[in-house]
Amino acid sequence: MRVWNMLWAVERNLAGVAAGLCILAMVFITVGGIFGRYVLHTDLIPGGYNLIERVLFPLIVFWALPIAHKEGLFPRFELLADLLPRRGAMAVGAAVLAVEIAVYAAILYFSGTFVAKATASGRTMQIGTDTWPLWPVAVMMPIAFLLMLVEMLRLLWSDLTALRRA
Repeated sequence: MRVWNMLWAVERNLAGVAAGLCILAMVFITVGGIFGRYVLHTDLIPGGYNLIERVLFPLIVFWALPIAHKEGLFPRFELLADLLPRRGAMAVGAAVLAVEIAVYAAILYFSGTFVAKATASGRTMQIGTDTWPLWPVAVMMPIAFLLMLVEMLRLLWSDLTALRRA
């Protein structure tokens, strides 16, 4: 159980603290850019829009994915299960979860492959007039999908255990 509590703490901290800091940075960059443009008639934060678009917003999304799945904010495809008896509903739920696991495992594989190739090739992104390495942002994709996959495997295990007991 300590492992699950530790994983859930990582998910909460990524979604709450890290994503919250990204949103705060987005606010400061936006306000600073507007203030500089309209009051000082200069660009205070060169590449601010690129920084928000290519760094901060993707980080917010990928850091929020695991906690959003854990909290049940993703659409569930178990509408048919409500019409079935309890055991049938549990079986449909487990089957749907198994398909989701297969899909997210494929996404994890391909995003991990993309990050490995991008890191090996030294891929960069343009922020303003500079280029920044892509890997610090891109590595968050497989981490998020791995956290989601671990949670889904835990849910599948508990569903299969409950189905066996029913």
